[in-house]
This record gives sequence, C-alpha cells and structure tokens, in this order.
Amino acid sequence: MNPIFQQVIFDTIRHQYKKGKKPSEEDFNKLVFNVKIDFKHLLYSTLYMVSGAFAAGFGLRGFLLPNLFIDGGVTGISLIINEQTGFSISILIILLNIPFIILGFSTISKAFAIKSIIAIVMLSASIYFIPYPEVTNDKLLIAAFGGFFLGLGIGLSIRGGAVLDGTEVLAIFISRKTTLTVGNVILLFNLLIFLAGAYLLSVEIALYAILTYIAASKTVDFIIDGIEEYTGVSIVSDKSENVRLAIIEKLGRGCTLYSGKKGFSKRGEELKKVDIVYTVITRLELSKLKTEIEKIDADAFMVMSSIKDTKGGMIKKKLFKK
Repeated sequence: MNPIFQQVIFDTIRHQYKKGKKPSEEDFNKLVFNVKIDFKHLLYSTLYMVSGAFAAGFGLRGFLLPNLFIDGGVTGISLIINEQTGFSISILIILLNIPFIILGFSTISKAFAIKSIIAIVMLSASIYFIPYPEVTNDKLLIAAFGGFFLGLGIGLSIRGGAVLDGTEVLAIFISRKTTLTVGNVILLFNLLIFLAGAYLLSVEIALYAILTYIAASKTVDFIIDGIEEYTGVSIVSDKSENVRLAIIEKLGRGCTLYSGKKGFSKRGEELKKVDIVYTVITRLELSKLKTEIEKIDADAFMVMSSIKDTKGGMIKKKLFKK
C-alpha cells in the first residue's frame, strides 16, 4: 500500500484511541488490517463505479441518444421522455431513479443506496459534461454496441455495489412480496416500456430496443459472473481417497472432503459413512474429471452445479492440464 495512505490509516486509528483506552499491540494491528481491507474494497468499488458511469455514458451519448434509440428500465423511460419532450436526459435519469433508490434504502441497505446515488449522479454528469463522439448511424451497430457499452457500465457498477438503473431494486422488492422472480419482474417491466416505445415512437425503434436490451443484459451477465465459467462438483464414492488424489495429481486442483452418510438403506439398517469430495473446476476440465472418476469408480455419484465466480484457493493459480 502507498506509504501516504498507510500513514493516514495509522493516524486515523491513533486519533480514535487518543481519548480512550490504549489498545494492545495485537488489537491495534488487527484494526489496522481491517481498515486496510475496508479501504481497498472502497477503492475498488469507486473505480468500478467511475468506469461504469463512463462506459454507460458512452453507450448512451455515442450510440443511443443521437439516433433516437431506447433501452429497457429507467434508462429506457428517460430516453422516451427525452425524445418526446426534449427534457434533459441527465436530469431525467436522476429524477426517475430517486423513488427506486429510496426503496433500495429500506429493501437492501443504506450503503447500497448511497453508492447508487453517487453512481447515478456520475452517469448523469458524464452524459452532460463529456463530449462523447457519435460513433455510427448503422442501426444494427447502434443496437448491438449501444447495448454492449450500457451493459458494461451497469455490470461494472453492480460490481462496485451500486446500480445505474433502479429497475433491479423494484424487481427485488416485488419478488419478495409475490411469487414472481426478479427476472420475471424485469422482463414484464421492460415489456411495458417496449410497448410504449412502439406506440409513441415506432415499431422499428421498439424492435431495435429489444436487441439493445438483449446485448446489455448479456454483457451485464458476462461482467458480473466473470470471464471464466466454473463448475462445482460433489463426488460420492467408496473410493474417495483415490478420487481426491486424482483431482490433485491428474487435474492439479484442490478439493475439500466432508463427512456424510449414504441414505439409500432400508428401515433399521445402519447408514454407511462416506467421505464426499467437493472440487471446483472450469468447464473445460469437466470431461477430464469425469474420465478420471470413471477409471476409479464407475458407480460414483456426481452432482454438478454452476459457479458464478471464485476467489482464492487453487482454481485461478494453475492452468488446467490437458
């Protein structure tokens, strides 16, 4: 860490304890460590939000706005109102998001609401102040790349713990009160926006808006879920030790063992204890893992589930072996 920032952290902590009881060296060092972690995450969040606001602003100013295109969510509503009335898009984005941010304050958290306000204001400022160039007049390119940059901005902001569009907050709130999922609520909300766009603007613009929305949503998924796709695999086998060694030696991956019992037994029969092996691998390694497990135990029971992202361990430290 930069020595200046480190000194600021030390001085801040010392000032907190100046009037109170002097902490032990162990407590002081632990507090310094925790403050460093908080500061690092705050720095990353800020970088994500700034980058997100800039990217989304480029998608709007460089592609959608000059060509009278729209998108889904609050941004889509803002674009429709802007095109119908000429009212400033920067102000509309802030005003229309305020109710959703207030809802997020009570539904999610205070920190989330504050971060979202900052991110939305940064987006509005970038649209208003930064002279983004108009990139193209090709409608297909506008829909594809306008959606891409808008989705990139939204995804980066979510990575930073904020949102640029309050639709997600409304969807979370409604999903908690009804049987609808978050995805279903967002889809219904955007369907109404696209229908309004078809009525007020044109059917063609509404159809291109759907393409823009698809490009944006796929980009958001890509940014949030990570570049690599992982699979978590649980393996139940009587030869768990051989399975463990195969994962370590043949695939170069780590694994975790936890104790379990086989449940397929008749009433009154004792359940057989077994070590269950759990590992996380990339999709490209799944075929090799299946091959190695079948060599060891053809009757092994394997459960596979998608993993959005990972942190720590061996998964990102070693390249997979062919």
